[in-house]
Amino acid sequence: MNKLTALSQLYDRLFRESIDKICKGEILPDEMIDQTTDCRRGLTLLIRPTDNIKDGIYRFQKEMKSIDEAQHYQPATDLHVTALSIISCYDGFDLNEIDVPDYIRVISESIEIPKINLNFHGITASPEAVMIQGFPTDDGLKTLRERLRKNFGMTDLQQSIDSRYQLSTAHITSIRFRKALDYPARFAALLQQYREVDFGRMEVESVDLVYNDWYLSDSITRTLHRFRL
Repeated sequence: MNKLTALSQLYDRLFRESIDKICKGEILPDEMIDQTTDCRRGLTLLIRPTDNIKDGIYRFQKEMKSIDEAQHYQPATDLHVTALSIISCYDGFDLNEIDVPDYIRVISESIEIPKINLNFHGITASPEAVMIQGFPTDDGLKTLRERLRKNFGMTDLQQSIDSRYQLSTAHITSIRFRKALDYPARFAALLQQYREVDFGRMEVESVDLVYNDWYLSDSITRTLHRFRL
């Protein structure tokens, strides 16, 4: 099984397992999303989508808002693909606890890779969120992740790579559920219509190391270094 087939099957399984639950209103709203006291912070290496991809996501979000505007629609400034979560967000993480130049050095040593090309096609969903499906069209992202895992594993730097799960997707979270759906069947039906919609392609020119909250909120996220590919 090639990597695209495996990734397609993962997205398909997630959608099949979730769409009936969404249709019945059986979602899992994020109770933390509106909490101003949320102090979970972390360190992430991320890819920011191009403007044409963000425009396609905006049109999708606009249609979904016409059915239920009370959900959390990820602002364009917050849209991203996680290349790798270096330190998963936790309550109390302080940037002053780490030596940022050490992290920049390890990432710089890992960054000499082939170009990363991504294709965003269709949506998938879970009881917590709706995601734009991302498909790497080459081995660039996989190679970067493997080098980062290896190189960070050879250090004693604070990190929690793969502590929650081993990241293999290239999705963009577009909608997070924050409250019960007003019209769950209509919401699910429109998701079905976007199942195979094309959102665009991009060649990744840079990746950003950021200090961030759980949602990659623009008001909190701080870019620590931009790496050109």
